Amino acid sequence: MSHNDSIDALWEVVREELKKRIPEVAFNCFLKDLKPISIDNGAFVLSINNEYMRGFIEDNYTPVLCEAIEKSMGIPFKPHIILDSDDENLVLAELHSEGLTFEDFFTFENFILGSTNRFALSAARAVAEKEEIVYNPLLLYGPSGVGKTHLMLAIKNRMKQLYPNKKIAYVRSEDFTNQLMVALQEGKLGLSSMNDFHKKFRDLDVLLIDDIHFIAGKESTQEEFFNTFNTLYQNNKQIVVTLDRPLKEIKTLDDRIKSRLSAGLNADISYPDYETRVGIIREKAKNCGIEIEDNLVYHIAENVKSNTRQLEGIVKKLQAYISIQNKVPTIAVVQNFIKDVINDTQPEPIRIETIIAEVANTYNVSETDILSKKRTASLARARQVAMYIARETTGLSFKQIGESFGKDHSTVLYNVRTVEDFIADKPYEKALVEDIIKNLKSNNS
Repeated sequence: MSHNDSIDALWEVVREELKKRIPEVAFNCFLKDLKPISIDNGAFVLSINNEYMRGFIEDNYTPVLCEAIEKSMGIPFKPHIILDSDDENLVLAELHSEGLTFEDFFTFENFILGSTNRFALSAARAVAEKEEIVYNPLLLYGPSGVGKTHLMLAIKNRMKQLYPNKKIAYVRSEDFTNQLMVALQEGKLGLSSMNDFHKKFRDLDVLLIDDIHFIAGKESTQEEFFNTFNTLYQNNKQIVVTLDRPLKEIKTLDDRIKSRLSAGLNADISYPDYETRVGIIREKAKNCGIEIEDNLVYHIAENVKSNTRQLEGIVKKLQAYISIQNKVPTIAVVQNFIKDVINDTQPEPIRIETIIAEVANTYNVSETDILSKKRTASLARARQVAMYIARETTGLSFKQIGESFGKDHSTVLYNVRTVEDFIADKPYEKALVEDIIKNLKSNNS
């Protein structure tokens, strides 16, 4: 049995144990798409293709994963969840590095400079290295896979080196939203969790929030971010955020937030140019411990023009080819790898579960309630919008969508038409639905 076969077999046993411990709908919504990668240094490494889902699983299902793994294998292994796009070499380095995390490996030194990111890199360095506040807030925006998160984490890591006493927090906007929802719910139960939430995010020297566009339309999250922003800004604390598109294109982001962000320094990053792509390929090859002939490097750079993840995918395939075949790759081999990676990295169909999760966060209801038979006005609207977005983005039939919601096709048809009529003369509601769709597509790219 090969390594891949053995890890797959182990994971299948764990999956069966998980199904005994949680409801089937929860397993299918949140854990079904986890894929086993390796068992290394006391960790069972799993991957998933959606950053929101990774955070949700870590926050809500880590204990049950630990229990199922130990029950199945007889040995305690901690689940370690990565994204499909994460660099596996960095993940393994993290697992074997005392006190280091995956985030610690992103630095200014291993960020590849090019004409399309030069200004953003200079601004990020200035924020990280100057003792005084120079650009506040700093907003980095651009499409997925161009290095925004890399720069944000590089700011965090450089500041930790230069100013170890500063309190710095990096958080994805989905996590910010989820933590707020938990705090609000616990506050209703008398646990005073909002005070802890405020202390966590307002008692900082530096706040870095990734993908701030995900809070658009989420009223309670926007209000909390606005107040957090004001508290930090008035106390002369640094704020850095990233977006996948210009501010003006996010229709349902609160105007007050837009005003605050636009008053800072906005730095865009676009897809890497040819020279930068060459540099990225060589840096990735160096990290993988292989050498790629110049003519192959140039061919890859000429034919793969979107984001760094595709370039990294090709280098990984070359690493495997050289290791397994013990041959120098030819131009024909590289051309096949380019086709494979471009096909592999095409956006996957947006899943119903992902739609439900995003709609639930936007309308401040639970995913379980959307799938329930409850009929409150807020739930009915969220359920209708989720069905409408599923029809707009998945290509599924009314019948298939209905099966996911436990409804018949006529109910789905009615709800889709209801939303069409509802948003026809309501510009804000239409913009809200459009922003949800954009966020889903952005997170799926």
